[in-house]
Amino acid sequence: MTRRSSPPRRRRHGTGGAPRQPGHGRLRIIGGDFRRRLLPVLDSPGLRPTPDRVRETLFNWLAAAIPGARALDLFAGTGALGLEALSRGARQACFVEHDGRVAAALADNLATLGAAERARVVTADARAFLAGEPVAFSLVFLDPPFRHELATPCCAALERGWLTEDAFIYLETEAELAPCVPTTWVLHREVRAGDSTGRLYHRRGDSAAGSPDGDAC
Repeated sequence: MTRRSSPPRRRRHGTGGAPRQPGHGRLRIIGGDFRRRLLPVLDSPGLRPTPDRVRETLFNWLAAAIPGARALDLFAGTGALGLEALSRGARQACFVEHDGRVAAALADNLATLGAAERARVVTADARAFLAGEPVAFSLVFLDPPFRHELATPCCAALERGWLTEDAFIYLETEAELAPCVPTTWVLHREVRAGDSTGRLYHRRGDSAAGSPDGDAC
């Protein structure tokens, strides 16, 4: 998911030109078991799925890591990234979304796809969620609202037990931001789309890169 807080802009819904319905957009699953399925998306301020092109690129990079993965979709919104992971063979996915209406719509979409048994939707602030008891995930999608200074603290919080030793972390930020990430994260790939930059990191927990609490700033 991609949330934009400022400046206001036209929202894209990843439908390849499909018409919008009043009050709703449409999310298209790109690959896997749910390929080409269209799901409704609430017309909530600043909410839209990560564009098709970026998702396709990202999941091509992650092809070998998806089967059997335990995925965490923080700031989930539409859940586009977590849903795509489930479609492509992730074992489980946890979606964290603070807006109750958006979270309910995501739960409905999971039920529509028959994927509810492999998923958990948590209605909570992402920072509050990360302050709780950690469970290790092998794949994390981190897409905080832009220009709210959330990327750095959330990246640091993930190192407190939320990641497997060799986890992949996808971080999407405003293009002008140089993110500060833990020194155990190695930049694997990078993609630019409009006003955002997506970076895929591979965690090397046993590397000599630095301590888990360190950062690369």
